[in-house]
Parts: sequence; C-alpha cells; structure tokens
Amino acid sequence: MQAAKTESLSKYLSLTSDHSVARLFWIVTFAILTAIAAQIEIPLNPVPLTLQTFFVLLSGAFLGKKGGFLSMSIYLLLGLIGLPVFAGGGFGFHSLIGPTGGYLLAFPFAAFVIGYLVSLKRGRIYIILWMAMGLLIIFTLGTVQLNFAYLHNWNASLNAGLLAFSVWDVVKLAAASSIYSQFSEKARI
Repeated sequence: MQAAKTESLSKYLSLTSDHSVARLFWIVTFAILTAIAAQIEIPLNPVPLTLQTFFVLLSGAFLGKKGGFLSMSIYLLLGLIGLPVFAGGGFGFHSLIGPTGGYLLAFPFAAFVIGYLVSLKRGRIYIILWMAMGLLIIFTLGTVQLNFAYLHNWNASLNAGLLAFSVWDVVKLAAASSIYSQFSEKARI
C-alpha cells in the first residue's frame, strides 16, 4: 500500500509529468531555487556573481517556454512584493530599475527562448547553444541597463556587466547543459 502511494506521488510530481499539479510544483520550485541561488554570491560592484542564471537556464530547458517564463516571472513577483529574493537579500521595485535590474528582467525572456528552442531541437550541442543564447539575452539586457542606470560608460559596462562573468557563466552553462542532457537521456530510456 505504501509503495503504491509513493509511486503515485512520484508519478504526479515527476519533472516530466504533464499533470497540472506537477507542472505547478516545478514552476514554483524553480522560482524558489532561483531565489536561493541569488543568496549564493560573490560580491562584486555593481553586479555580484550568483548562481541565479544556472536555474534560469534549467527552468527554460526543463519547464519549456511557458513554464520557464512563468517560473521566472513568479521569482520577480516575489521580489516585487517585498520578499528578499534578489542578490544580497534585495527586493522591491528599485532592484528592477537599478544596476542589476536588466539581468533580472531578462530572466523570464531567456527562459522562454531556451524553452522554445529546446522544443525544436534537443541534441547535446543544441542544448549548449540554446542555453548560451539565453545567457546572451540576460547579459545583453543586463549590460544595457547597467550602462544607462549606473555606469554611463559602455566600456566600463561591458567590463563590469559581461566580461567579469564570462568564465563563471561558462562553468554554469556547462553544468546546466550537462544536467539537462543527462536527465533527458535517462528520461528517454
């Protein structure tokens, strides 16, 4: 009896389940994981290194375009209503219009694009390319806002908003694409 309940629960909460309860569970879970990842940071000025983008990449790949977009939108909403979910315990509207706001606002769009592209083609190389495209969206919007809201110097914005993260985000990209590829290969068996 207990084994049947456990099997039923795991079926409904599986990451690959189409059941609406499972989808909602994972959408909220990825939003929460992104909030936790924001607190794991290496302080840099004006934009800290965090693990947030790791979960943005995974949310798009695992949840698809709608689920990834919704998950990252929930994450932003949690911060807007006053929960300290942004890097350094940040929250509120000022976080979205400040130096890190462009990165944050790009999360739902990056997850959407990754989810859309993954639905078209899933090979290991394609996953890396799609996730790299998601990072490009995040860093483009982030660097543009960093320039307009804070630094007012394109060279300084590129150095502080893009180049400072390049090695760290290549590592996150490799890890996220590997996790997704491994999971999707096992799910096909």
